[in-house]
Amino acid sequence: MDANKSQGSSISQATTLEAMGTFWDTHDFADYDTDAPDIPLNIARSVQLEADLWAALESQAHVRGVSLETLVNLWLQQKLNEAAQPTAGS
Repeated sequence: MDANKSQGSSISQATTLEAMGTFWDTHDFADYDTDAPDIPLNIARSVQLEADLWAALESQAHVRGVSLETLVNLWLQQKLNEAAQPTAGS
């Protein structure tokens, strides 16, 4: 079977990958209600860290038995919570 051939798209009725691509270039998937479940989207970001800070974080994560990512997220959330608290005397 030709690599560019398909069995046909149920929405576009296209029979080639090129035709499907052309169809979706001019149509929005949101316009077609399907029973497909929504997939949770987890967006990750990266931050540059100094090598010594990274090593210290890795060490603390190991001591605490959690991943480095978990430790960093927990500590940052704690710091944000503290920063959101009103200071005494304000």
